[in-house]
Amino acid sequence: MKKVIDKIVNLDLVGVNGNAFAVMGVFRKKAKQEGWSPSEIEMVLAEAKSGDYDHLLATIMNHCEAKEENL
Repeated sequence: MKKVIDKIVNLDLVGVNGNAFAVMGVFRKKAKQEGWSPSEIEMVLAEAKSGDYDHLLATIMNHCEAKEENL
């Protein structure tokens, strides 16, 4: 899957509540902490919401990568 924007947040979704709203909320909070602009966050979330639950997860996961120092 193609990335919406060429940015990654340092986030591991393992252990996050599987509810779509919880996943989007965790992503939004972390992206904001890492300095993403509101429009960048909304572009990713808009694409995530444009399909089914699997599309939402794939889109958000495509913009997340846990860095080893946080594992």
